Amino acid sequence: MPPLRFERRMSDTEALMWALEDDPVLRSTFANVTFLDRMPDVERFRERMLLAIEALPRLRQRVSDPPGIANPEWVDDPFFDLDFHVRRVGAPAPGDERAVLDLAARLSLDPFDRARPLWQFTVVEGMADGRAAMVQKLHHTITDGEGGVRLSAMFLDLARDATEPLGGVPEPAIVEREGGSSAVDAVRSAVRVPLGMARGGVDALTGGNPVEMVRSVLRQLAVSEPARSPLWCERSLRRHLEILSIPLDRTKAAAGALGGSVNDLFVCGAAGAAGAYHRAKGATVDELRMAMPISTRTDKGAGGNAFTPTRMLVPVGIEDPEVRFAAIRDAINVTKTERAVGLASSVAGLLSPLPNQLLTRFARQQVGTVDFTTSNVRGAPFELFICGARIEGNYPIGPMAGTAFNLTTLSFAGNLDMGCVIDTAAIDDPALLKACLVESFDELLAYA
Repeated sequence: MPPLRFERRMSDTEALMWALEDDPVLRSTFANVTFLDRMPDVERFRERMLLAIEALPRLRQRVSDPPGIANPEWVDDPFFDLDFHVRRVGAPAPGDERAVLDLAARLSLDPFDRARPLWQFTVVEGMADGRAAMVQKLHHTITDGEGGVRLSAMFLDLARDATEPLGGVPEPAIVEREGGSSAVDAVRSAVRVPLGMARGGVDALTGGNPVEMVRSVLRQLAVSEPARSPLWCERSLRRHLEILSIPLDRTKAAAGALGGSVNDLFVCGAAGAAGAYHRAKGATVDELRMAMPISTRTDKGAGGNAFTPTRMLVPVGIEDPEVRFAAIRDAINVTKTERAVGLASSVAGLLSPLPNQLLTRFARQQVGTVDFTTSNVRGAPFELFICGARIEGNYPIGPMAGTAFNLTTLSFAGNLDMGCVIDTAAIDDPALLKACLVESFDELLAYA
């Protein structure tokens, strides 16, 4: 496996996510809760993580904010302590799956210590049925979902008694530097912001119809448009986590029968559940606005982040699954070709130097136009182990970013494992939403 590559300085998108940390509603932490058939060998896991830390400088680095408007950079933490980042706790009473999910939701919400590296793995022991769990939590400035899967290869095994991790003994990562002194780098970073924005705007406008470009930008920014749900209006820091799994082979078959992709079916299931929830509550809604990141990762050796955020209106009032699927497939295809989507990094470069108070106010206005979030991450198609314990399920916990719920799926060992993080101020009946999700996906899988 080729070594990972990381930039010393944050990209414009990462710098924007870091700046928004001042508002807890906008934090960019993501996590994963993994259920294991038994307790893993913790000492062996610590040894694996020491190897990973040796190979990946990002895991032993903290964020340094330079003066001026240059993007933050990563510097070694002179006080790095593995015990702070790899923890071991007992499962809360009564030790069942629900108790672990509640713990994972709380852990995912806790802010990182900004003076330390931005990751934390917690082994949960003592579940009532003899199982164990692990909650892996990272800040989005380290990497995205696809990058996180690649990082996990450094402590995952192909067999219970494996002597080497899935990815083999990792090679030292490559740190891409801008060259020159830190002062020179800071100047280059600061100059790149307006130049990159100008270049991106010129490229977009000269590549087609300027009027359509403006319309595309307005659609993506949803300027002055409120969220569509009459129910999901409040936002808070209260979180509830639900999980579900569906078989990947049936998902592929059903998506093919309906004339689309696995991701089309996944989004259709989420939209169908959102509409069913509103109908069950006596509220009528035809469309909701959904945020969805689109991966732009082309190099398997790339670390950091490689995605473009998008938003789109999706039909949720269509009860016929075939008609709804076709409409959502078309909406996703249109969004992927939006002219404004290619300007996301340039827009981030323009916004990140703004004063934090102004930046968070603008971001709050933007996320206030979005009802829910979906994300689809590709994982391993085969069985995996963590230091002697077999993985039974891998459930992602995506960043809420100010929306009512985030439904993220991670393909693993023949299933689509889904984690649904819910803001209970917006959605006061999480059990109903879970039931709507199960019914919506069962309805779609019937087409297999």
